[in-house]
Amino acid sequence: MSTIVVAHCRAGFEGECAADLRRLALAAGVSIKIGETPRRAFIAAGVDNFNPRRWERAILDCPPIFARSLFVGTGPHPLPGRDRVTPLLTLARALDPPFSAVWLEVADTNEGKTVSAFCRRLAPLLQAAASSAGLLAHGDERKPRLHLLFSSPSEVFAGTSAAETGSEWPMGIPRLKMPRAAPSRSSIKLAEAFLFFLGENERGGLLRPGMRAVDLGAAPGGWTWQLAERGLRVTAVDNAALRGAVRSDPLVLHVQADGLRYRPKRPVDWMVCDIIEKPSRIAALIADWVSAGRCRRTIFNLKLPMKKRYDEVRRCEALIGDALDRGQQRYSLRFKQLYHDREEVTGYCARMD
Repeated sequence: MSTIVVAHCRAGFEGECAADLRRLALAAGVSIKIGETPRRAFIAAGVDNFNPRRWERAILDCPPIFARSLFVGTGPHPLPGRDRVTPLLTLARALDPPFSAVWLEVADTNEGKTVSAFCRRLAPLLQAAASSAGLLAHGDERKPRLHLLFSSPSEVFAGTSAAETGSEWPMGIPRLKMPRAAPSRSSIKLAEAFLFFLGENERGGLLRPGMRAVDLGAAPGGWTWQLAERGLRVTAVDNAALRGAVRSDPLVLHVQADGLRYRPKRPVDWMVCDIIEKPSRIAALIADWVSAGRCRRTIFNLKLPMKKRYDEVRRCEALIGDALDRGQQRYSLRFKQLYHDREEVTGYCARMD
């Protein structure tokens, strides 16, 4: 049976997800076949001459932007109406067990949500059967994860992802709760960005109390709240008013100014930016802040156009990278469409000097 790559994405961004897969295939030196990309929040692509080692290296060298979670396997496989556990164990045995986890997944669509109730009922039965069959390596996170993506209760894609390159969460979706005290839902976007771009150990070292941050376009204060909650001293820049507890937080200084024009008097540890503006203008802003040493690290959003969204992200990536390369600076730059993003992607840039 031919190898397939399955990638979860946001519904409506299947074309951009397909572009991610083509870029990975080129880097891995494999041939990939992607047909039509219906609006179903995942892509299933056939791959010829698949080489696992080269594929893993390609993911590390060219991290996907719009694909939330990737796995490699086979499918789609039909399932019987009654005993589904037995054929699923057969599929699992063909995928080089043991596994560190079994993830039952669905498409992130309204149709997928109707299948999730079926998966919740099936999960404990399959987990117990897989454990009894010796297919699970309990406690060994280095082993691959087993993905079972149900496009319906009677059809499944099966595959695995490596711990080093796969998503930390089923379907690439972290389970985050909206903080009650946060003044806006945008707060959860920055929380997810910290989870995705910073490792567990990094978060403790790079988000320490007493560090200094600037939030450009801060109102109503969702991102400022996330920073202040971690003990950072935040300059919140926006002509509009802040809302909620951040207005009186002693760690927050509200500066009524244009976020695109504001510059700090001395360098800060972090700059964050969620301004609604053309992506290229935000990219130029990020390039200026980082290349001039105004901040060491930044997390920012690019609001994407309706067309050529993938090309626009790559253009902004090149704009920032070229500016930093001209300054002969070492840096890390990544982009990702996070689960809590909408028509946008989140970027992370850090000076390495």
